[in-house]
Amino acid sequence: MIQHRQHSEGGANVSKLAQPGDFCPNRDCDDYGKLQSERQQNIIKFGKTKAGRQRYRCKTCNRTYVETKGTIFYRRRTPEDEIIDTLTLIAEDSRISSLARAKGHTEETIIDWVRAAGQHADRVEEVLLAEHKIERGQLDGLWAYVRNKGEKKLPRNRRDRPVLALYHDRYG
Repeated sequence: MIQHRQHSEGGANVSKLAQPGDFCPNRDCDDYGKLQSERQQNIIKFGKTKAGRQRYRCKTCNRTYVETKGTIFYRRRTPEDEIIDTLTLIAEDSRISSLARAKGHTEETIIDWVRAAGQHADRVEEVLLAEHKIERGQLDGLWAYVRNKGEKKLPRNRRDRPVLALYHDRYG
């Protein structure tokens, strides 16, 4: 579940995505999705996991959850930086089979990470469209920018020339 909260910063009302511990993610809880405030204080820190992750407990429903609940890292044994590194390499057109060999994970595991990242991106997109008043065209422009970031392009005067001409110019 993705929530957002309003807060004041320098006199201005600012909206940001909620963090773990800001609301109860249990759909059966009476306080489900209610953001913490001075009046709403049902979420408390509840120790750490063996891996060092912060745990939280809702005083209303007594359910506990970890800080990664609702993220692509939830219930994963692989370190976050390794998952992010692998997803980054996939975004750079690396083959899943090559990454599986190099990283020591199965192709199925890497595909599961990709699916989870895609589903999470869909949820973030829904929040951006619905709650942050971003229009579809702006969001398409953002994804196009992200997709093309770092792509090397030929200078405008060399773009339409045949590849052999470029080879000839260089090695001539």
